[in-house]
Amino acid sequence: MELKDAIRTRRSIRSFLSGEVKKEIMDAILSDARWSPSWGNTQPWEVLVITGDKLDIFKEKNRNAAFSGKSPNPEIAMPEEWPEINKNRYRDIGKRTLESLSIARADKEARNNFTGEMMKLFNAPVLILIMTDKGVALEYSMLDVGLYVQTLCLLAQERGLGTCIMAAAVQYPDLIRELFEISDSKRIVVGVALGWPDKDNPVNSFDRTRGSMEEFVRYTE
Repeated sequence: MELKDAIRTRRSIRSFLSGEVKKEIMDAILSDARWSPSWGNTQPWEVLVITGDKLDIFKEKNRNAAFSGKSPNPEIAMPEEWPEINKNRYRDIGKRTLESLSIARADKEARNNFTGEMMKLFNAPVLILIMTDKGVALEYSMLDVGLYVQTLCLLAQERGLGTCIMAAAVQYPDLIRELFEISDSKRIVVGVALGWPDKDNPVNSFDRTRGSMEEFVRYTE
């Protein structure tokens, strides 16, 4: 697969098959991902790969926390406000996702069921947690983590795997620390759900959009 094809065909997978991702495949992806760029070659990312029974326990507890009314407390705060153009893009992807599943906006039960599936990582057999040390500068380490995650997702795409970059995986850091014995000195940044995509599910094949070049790019001489 050419790099351009991997970039253009990669998408957020919201329904995974339950098939195992062999450790040798994961090792190959993670080994190559080490070559992601970072500020001053600091490589601030730390990675925890979660599978099997421990992942199943996490999925259930993560879902239960969301539906119990427990307040999310992510260690990387979600912005409360976005410019209108960004909010419109966010609304659009939400609308396309639900329409692909024939979930009406007024169907609260179906929307809640979808939220439950999201909190259970859409059945992904692998969760990759990305962390940094709290001693590193937040702004540059977030840029570096973003570069690492993009590289990871493209390497997975090359092998026919799917990924979903998920804030929903790190909403309850106290739960994550309890289950996986993560030190308080570490900052839990984001999760990446990974596995074999369910190609028959329309949620994985609806049309996506991107802004035009003119929206993002300006030349000057």
